[in-house]
Amino acid sequence: MKHWLWLSFAVLALDQVSKWMVLLTLSPFETVALIPNVNLTLMFNKGAAFSFLATAGGWQRWLLAGLALVVTGVLTVWLARLKPEERLQASALALLIGGALGNLIDRVLFGHVVDFIQVYLPVIPLDLFNPWPAFNIADSAITIGVLILLITTLTADGNRAPPSSGTSA
Repeated sequence: MKHWLWLSFAVLALDQVSKWMVLLTLSPFETVALIPNVNLTLMFNKGAAFSFLATAGGWQRWLLAGLALVVTGVLTVWLARLKPEERLQASALALLIGGALGNLIDRVLFGHVVDFIQVYLPVIPLDLFNPWPAFNIADSAITIGVLILLITTLTADGNRAPPSSGTSA
């Protein structure tokens, strides 16, 4: 397990450094075009994914922080119980842990999560979702971790028939 926590720490460090750089550089909702269809735009999310619960009045801050702590604990125990050959699962769990901790720090320090990466499709007008959603490095790590877990789960050999008892009918 210990040798996978470096990935969690790397995600956490990259997430926090990138957020502080954006906080020091951009004003809220200021947009800087990086490449076509990708902007830096400083936004704050008081809720969960896609601003779910963002207007709940403040109690969601501690609910989501507590949930992040519980999930991080469960994922850490799961990571500790993996076999050495379960590297893909271990990397997925490490990404999830780093991402959860990155957003947890924001939520506890600021009361919101700092988002700044905007990726949009040119066929959908930017003003359709006013403002267009943004995300951060922690969100990206969580998404990649979930995808890896789904792939490893769906491709696992768990659907094999149980061994026969040795008797024939």
